[in-house]
Amino acid sequence: MQATPLEKLARGLAVAAGSLDAVTGLGLVFLPALMLGLMRAGPVGPEAETFLRFTGVFVGLVGASYLWALRGGRRELRMVFALTAWSRLAAGAFCLWAILSGRLPPAWTSVPVTDFTLAALQAWLLKRGVFRDEK
Repeated sequence: MQATPLEKLARGLAVAAGSLDAVTGLGLVFLPALMLGLMRAGPVGPEAETFLRFTGVFVGLVGASYLWALRGGRRELRMVFALTAWSRLAAGAFCLWAILSGRLPPAWTSVPVTDFTLAALQAWLLKRGVFRDEK
């Protein structure tokens, strides 16, 4: 079956989001100071760096889930879009709360903006029926 224009858009989104998160996650694990510098966030202490690296593992795995699903079929992509949309809403909401409450500096604003944008795009694509199983 040939991919619809909506599916082509969704696959492109999966490649972009998956690559972004996979690279960001690896960067947070192996080069946290560089990643914080790219975000223009200040340096952190050793304990915070450990938690940042731990977060990087999860961010990287979210990215890997998109890329893994691309190797599968429509069902896998639909499931990953649904699960990561909810994960992004939760992560974005937490990060926004942390910024607004002063627990994270404003430099972290790109995280909830990215998460909310991708969650909204994925929800829109799912609502439009992208990757719906054939009957």
